[in-house]
Amino acid sequence: MKKLIRSLSLALALMLMLAVFSGCGNAENKTVTIWTSGEDYKNEYYLTECQKKFPDYDITLEYMNSSTIAAKVIEEGDKCSCDIILSEEYGYLYKCEDRLATLSGFDFSIFLDELVPDSHKFTPEVKNGGCIIVNPHVLASKGLPTPSCYEDLLDPRYKGLLSMPSPASSGTGYMFLRQLTNEWGEDEAFAYFEKFSENVLQYTSSGSGPVNALVQGEAAIGLGMTSQAVVEKNAGVNLEILFFEEGSPYSMYGNAVLKSSADRQEVMDVFNYLAVDLCKGNNERYFPDRIFKDFAPTVEGFPSDVRYGNMSNNTLSEKERLQAKWTFN
Repeated sequence: MKKLIRSLSLALALMLMLAVFSGCGNAENKTVTIWTSGEDYKNEYYLTECQKKFPDYDITLEYMNSSTIAAKVIEEGDKCSCDIILSEEYGYLYKCEDRLATLSGFDFSIFLDELVPDSHKFTPEVKNGGCIIVNPHVLASKGLPTPSCYEDLLDPRYKGLLSMPSPASSGTGYMFLRQLTNEWGEDEAFAYFEKFSENVLQYTSSGSGPVNALVQGEAAIGLGMTSQAVVEKNAGVNLEILFFEEGSPYSMYGNAVLKSSADRQEVMDVFNYLAVDLCKGNNERYFPDRIFKDFAPTVEGFPSDVRYGNMSNNTLSEKERLQAKWTFN
């Protein structure tokens, strides 16, 4: 009898151990890791809504700048710790396209045709426009006028008061370089930024850096994202949004699934929710430029009738070439 009890006890212990390990395995399989280059307010929205929608999934969202995400995805390969890339500039998505899953079951017809990549390896998320943003209080405290053109920003009186994202690390920074290269020619654009750099307080690593510097009163003028400036204005920050003669530069950002994670149901559940429902929510909250065929939202305070600039020749090879030439950080 004692042997039987001992045997039953051992069997029960073994069953409990197997149950524990099985539970750990299931919990691990339901972990979804998202890498994003998006802004804090947008990241909070995405993460909060995903956690509410999928309470049984362990969802984490990590911020990195655009170039770092692409570099890590390429370097880590099939062992990449990321499952979903969120809000990544198209050029960087093309750069790491070999590591991305083909989204064969996704309905791309809901998006404007011109925004859909031929590979179907990522979905459109936002059309991100840029502008010149001014902190009127800082300008007034320095007795300085509001600039009316790019040439004005070279005035020595603005020394240490300008902020711009670095084109080498930020899609937002690169779109300004791309546009002015198209408008003026490459030699003239780089000659301009050489002089412009003399007045720059800081080339930031991310696109949100200039607006943050303006909000904190560290800079007076920033080249940054229209959407972020609108968010801060709607929150009560005194900022002015300007568009110079060349118009607004813009970049496209998208979402993707890593090839190594595409066979996991929880990853695809989260991605499909992000790519459609939450993308529309983000569209109507922060980025109203149209990306869906049947959805055209408006955002309070967002400039109407924005004239977009010349963003032609915005290819990956051109981007890498101009980034390699950029030495002003």
